Amino acid sequence: MTFYRHFKTKDHVIAEYLRGIANEMTGVWEDLAKRHPDDPDKQLAGWLDHVEMIVNSMDERGCALANAAVELPAEHEGRAIIQAYKASKRDHLVRLLRAARYAKPEVLADEIFLLFEGARINLQCVKHGGPATRLVPMLRALLTSAPRK
Repeated sequence: MTFYRHFKTKDHVIAEYLRGIANEMTGVWEDLAKRHPDDPDKQLAGWLDHVEMIVNSMDERGCALANAAVELPAEHEGRAIIQAYKASKRDHLVRLLRAARYAKPEVLADEIFLLFEGARINLQCVKHGGPATRLVPMLRALLTSAPRK
């Protein structure tokens, strides 16, 4: 009964779990902004350090939000939470890249986002040491070679 005092259904439990994961991930960006205010390059570098930790973690099992998105029906509340988080993550990247004066922040954000998402999925499919471990050097090279204004 305690369970149902807090949650109407198991779908509400799933939605709250996904909301918690999204908030945790958003907290990484917020922490970087506090540590490096007004320095988008250092925020990006800090995020790359965080990503490197993720892809090199021996117990990494991919993105929990992406895993849930595959399993949930389109009308599930959790899908809206996942979609909103993924959109806000991309938008945050665009803002950071724009602040860092990259010439095409939207295009660069899409490239970074797709590489990151693909690497997280790759972590689920291969043993540690697979292609996903090359993600951060690829992202650093992408940022270094991208033109700035």
